Amino acid sequence: MKILHTSDWHLGHQLHGYNRDFEHQAFLDWLAQTLEQEQVDALLVAGDIFDTANPPASAWRMLYRFLARMAKSMPALNVVMIGGNHDSPSKLDAPHELLRAFDLHIVGGIHRLADGELDTERMLVPLTNKAGEQAAWVLAVPFLRSADLRTEDLDEEDDRLIKGVETLYGEVTEAARQLQQPEQALIGMGHAYMASGKLSEMSERRVLGGNQHALPASIFADDMAYVALGHLHLAQRVAKKEQVRYSGSPLPLSMSERGYNHQVVLVELDGASVASIAPLSVPRAVDMLKVPSSPAPLEQVLEELKALDVDERPREEQPFLEVHIQLDTPQALLREKVLEALAGKAVRLAKITPHYLQQQAQNGLGQRRLSDVTPQQVFSLSWSQKYQGEPDEAMAAAFESLLIAVEDSDAVES
Repeated sequence: MKILHTSDWHLGHQLHGYNRDFEHQAFLDWLAQTLEQEQVDALLVAGDIFDTANPPASAWRMLYRFLARMAKSMPALNVVMIGGNHDSPSKLDAPHELLRAFDLHIVGGIHRLADGELDTERMLVPLTNKAGEQAAWVLAVPFLRSADLRTEDLDEEDDRLIKGVETLYGEVTEAARQLQQPEQALIGMGHAYMASGKLSEMSERRVLGGNQHALPASIFADDMAYVALGHLHLAQRVAKKEQVRYSGSPLPLSMSERGYNHQVVLVELDGASVASIAPLSVPRAVDMLKVPSSPAPLEQVLEELKALDVDERPREEQPFLEVHIQLDTPQALLREKVLEALAGKAVRLAKITPHYLQQQAQNGLGQRRLSDVTPQQVFSLSWSQKYQGEPDEAMAAAFESLLIAVEDSDAVES
């Protein structure tokens, strides 16, 4: 049985104001062709299907058009998707019954029964092979918000968020074992920040309280054949375990991700165990350029931009450009000077990053935009400027709790 693991599509994403539908459609076309060529039995999408809780209609159309194509060309394909921290659980769950009739399973959020018990049935999805035989169970656990967890009865000495996640995964795993038959594999799914994961701070929001609440790989039982993770955009193993992986995003979601090897992961099962794991690189439809390679004075940068040689192509296919400029003081009409140097060139100016040497020495954040730093960095800097020193552990934990409460409140309103 073949399984294709992908995640973090972020349909509807814009990069510094530029629409990316062309890139997403190119990826979905490539993905459909790959599924057909490899004769894959199941497609797993591990969260952040959309970029926002309220994606544009074009993003929904793109998703449904892809699902309709696969239902026509590969009617036996199993499709399992879970919600991520960027997705709205209620919006993903709304078409559940309709999609389920076509063997398409989207689990936006967890559900509890009238007595408060976890509805594990909703999260356990059977996978069938080409012969129509059930070959695996998927534990489709979406992104978990603190309100999803039951922590009232946990020992106060434990980290309640981590313990709450462990308890929930334990319940789903035990329910799967009750249904599992010999030679059927258990496949885990999750959307979370795992301990030892490498974070791209420009486009990935830390979840469950950031590094302080990074989840251990031990939340996944040893008898899981494979664990398909989403959230981190850099493809990687977790805790050096070959079978516990982030597939990474299929395209760069910030200029800082230009060097990533974006991929999906093809997993082949032999009974209840993994026979092979093969990453497949995703072709990049639109390039990302950085000029110059390291910050340089304005005049030098403008000369390099004037000498930039790029092929003529349609607007949506033009490469994105980030310009790094070394300055002593803020420069008037900086953007206008850069655009003038780029006149007539088939590139899209995404970002100008000024580097101020004096301010960087005095200020930990330099001249970076607020959108380019994490809430934790802003809090730490504000604290040090007012109280001379780093916030202590209790204060940092209090800030994390407030941040989680705000993010949960935003998710509920969405």
